[in-house]
Amino acid sequence: MNLPVSIASRAALYLRVSTTRQAEVDLSIPDQRSQTKAYCERQGWQVVADYIEPGASAMDDQRPEFQRMIERASDDDRPFDVIVVHSFSRFFRDAFGLEMYIRRLAKHGVRLVSITQELGDDPSQVMMRQVIALFDEYQSRENAKHVLRAMKENARQGFYNGSRVPLGYAVEDVEKRGHRTKKRLIIDPVEAETVRLIFKLYLEGDGASGPLGVKEVAKALNTRGIRTRLGARFGVGPVHLILTNPLYIGEWRFNRRHAKTGQEKPVAEVIAVEVPPIIERETFDQVRRSLKARNPRSMPPRITTGPILLTGLAYCASCSSAMTLRTGTSKTGRVYRYYSCSGAARMGKTACKGRSIPMDRLDQLVTGHIADYLLVADRIADLLAEIVKSRAMAGGEVRDRIDQLSRQASIADDKLRRLYALVEDGVTDLDEVLKIRLADIKADRDQARSALDRIKGQSPAARIDRAKIERFGSLMRQSITTGDIPFRKAYLRSFIDAIEVDDRVIRIHGSKSSLEQAVIASSQAGKNGVRSFVRKWRARRDSNS
Repeated sequence: MNLPVSIASRAALYLRVSTTRQAEVDLSIPDQRSQTKAYCERQGWQVVADYIEPGASAMDDQRPEFQRMIERASDDDRPFDVIVVHSFSRFFRDAFGLEMYIRRLAKHGVRLVSITQELGDDPSQVMMRQVIALFDEYQSRENAKHVLRAMKENARQGFYNGSRVPLGYAVEDVEKRGHRTKKRLIIDPVEAETVRLIFKLYLEGDGASGPLGVKEVAKALNTRGIRTRLGARFGVGPVHLILTNPLYIGEWRFNRRHAKTGQEKPVAEVIAVEVPPIIERETFDQVRRSLKARNPRSMPPRITTGPILLTGLAYCASCSSAMTLRTGTSKTGRVYRYYSCSGAARMGKTACKGRSIPMDRLDQLVTGHIADYLLVADRIADLLAEIVKSRAMAGGEVRDRIDQLSRQASIADDKLRRLYALVEDGVTDLDEVLKIRLADIKADRDQARSALDRIKGQSPAARIDRAKIERFGSLMRQSITTGDIPFRKAYLRSFIDAIEVDDRVIRIHGSKSSLEQAVIASSQAGKNGVRSFVRKWRARRDSNS
């Protein structure tokens, strides 16, 4: 479309490629600039602005430079009369979006010109432009379909598709296919220790307290100077994402969500890719249960601090609904209290036949059984021995991680020594670039040493002597059977996960590792502080007596 110089004398160029990789290595943008400038010179137009969009899809208008150009074109001072593009697909690849923005520009006296698809404003040429836009949109969607198909096949073969690498992992080149390099995720030994520390802090605490919440874990990491891969401080969001990401137990799932809408895709379209795990499944499941239990939406605070001993622990064996308190009054006015299935109470007998048991009876059955059969020295010792045996099997992996971290710290030390020698010998000056390089190497060395210290400080198998086990059993038997309900409940929840109530059987579920941590915390209460539910917290008997 050729316009007289008097009408269209000022032009703005819009140059775009779809991906940042194209912008870095491709010649498309320089070629678009040279061709559009040459076109403007032939038309006698003055180029007053250019807008470059390196790496943005034209299927929508979520493009910063595009929006800046449209807003400037809509200003009252009318900075330019025409927007010049190489082809309409550079401006928009959605037929509706193209027409909408062409009409919006027209209201402000600005026209869109394609140097390779010169069309006028008569009805036949407008129709031709709309047909071209439809073909551009179809081609874009077809390309996206084929790219996604190739990426899914790449994931099926276990290769990495190139999104941001999660904390704890690195990318390794494994093979060359044509001009493309296939990559896989491998464990980064330094960052992996940070991930393990996050899970350890959440489940066990820092040795001076009980398990930490997500926010307290973030605070602990920031206090220790541990940062994210981008060098930022940890917050609640990143910590929660790490604690809930199944990637860390070796379950990487590709193609889970739609790129544009973020909606979950059907399970059949999700590709499962094996990656080396950093966290054991038992640890991950324990964290998931704990997060669910601490979620105020699923478990209100009254469950953990209320006056009913087994609230939040007791569940109906038939429908998995919580057993909650129900009361009844006899003819004589006596009040009876029962644990009853909440599913039957809420949805009726069609959902669950329902079951009830007197509150005092269930409390006594559970606490009595735990005190008489679990919290005895022989039984605790047997359970801890199983943990020691399973951890001993993982000793080789721990030694490998120590070797990797030691090598990484040694390599960093060697680099520092060589750089210091160059400066001392006068081969190079300590300029700003070298200072930055020295700081980076020091940071890598310190991070490797810190991770090495943490992993060496973790005992592969807890060594708890018989006297500690007996003291723990005695303390816990007394604590779960006597005292105020909130404190008894806190002690129970420290090593019991759920109590399943059936017609003739009551099943008590718990974690061996939780029991171990309770024993350790009990043995360290006098040295490193007391778990949050221990009553005798005073350091000196000089107040609050």
